[in-house]
Amino acid sequence: MILIAGGTGTLGRELVARLTAAGREVRVLTRDADRAEGLPVELAIGDVRDPSSLADAMRGTSVVISAVHGFLGGRGAGPEEVDNHGNGNLVRVALDAGVKRFVLVSVLDAALDHPMSLHRAKYAAERQLRASELPWTILRPSSYIETWTGIVGAKLASGGPAIVFGRADNPINFVSVRDVAALAERAITDPALSGQVIDIPGLDNLTMTELAQHLGASKTRHIPRAALRCLSIVLAPWAPALARQTSAALVMDTTDMSADASALAQQFPDITWHPATDIARRFQSANRGAASN
Repeated sequence: MILIAGGTGTLGRELVARLTAAGREVRVLTRDADRAEGLPVELAIGDVRDPSSLADAMRGTSVVISAVHGFLGGRGAGPEEVDNHGNGNLVRVALDAGVKRFVLVSVLDAALDHPMSLHRAKYAAERQLRASELPWTILRPSSYIETWTGIVGAKLASGGPAIVFGRADNPINFVSVRDVAALAERAITDPALSGQVIDIPGLDNLTMTELAQHLGASKTRHIPRAALRCLSIVLAPWAPALARQTSAALVMDTTDMSADASALAQQFPDITWHPATDIARRFQSANRGAASN
């Protein structure tokens, strides 16, 4: 049995589809059964922040894939609570349950001193997993193109502008969740990947302006850097998730977020990689179809 924590998210759903199509037994850990409606899997109701809720989910489990994140979480459900402490709870309960392999989905450039709270929390989770006695693999993907097409292109179907942040001229590496899911599946089947930290950049480095162009935007609205700075401070006490997102957008506009995928492609030549530009064009085609209906 494979337990996926975070199985109702963007990556989690791709993992579910891929693993069930391969005939594997999958169980999804979720706080809300309604969010898992339609998934062809066994459900376990629990919360990574509450270790007492995890024991039942672990019963009979041989592999754990943690795709949880608190980037969009509100008060008490942010990266520190979910990505750091929540993953720590998963690791400890998995060890007690005799799990044979643990795959942690972290983030590219995770580090103790990273300006993004998500990256700091993911790094803390990595340290807890590596210090455990569990066989582990850590995956470090860059930004998901599927997530950012939805953010930048949210208003395009209704004729609105693409929404970009800051100057939008900073190259950012984007990867498809399909590629991350392919490597997660490989990590649970290939013993050679045990004990490895695998960076997963995508094929494309795109500025937000370029992404908007690939989405077919005819007009673009910029959220200025000054506004992002102000919002990240003012919103923190009242809307921590939105404050976190504006702070991250500022970092993405001012920090080197590019990466080179050539070494990864050479290491896994049999995996079909999906360019971010192709994902963006498919989003554009879907929007055109929706607008014509």
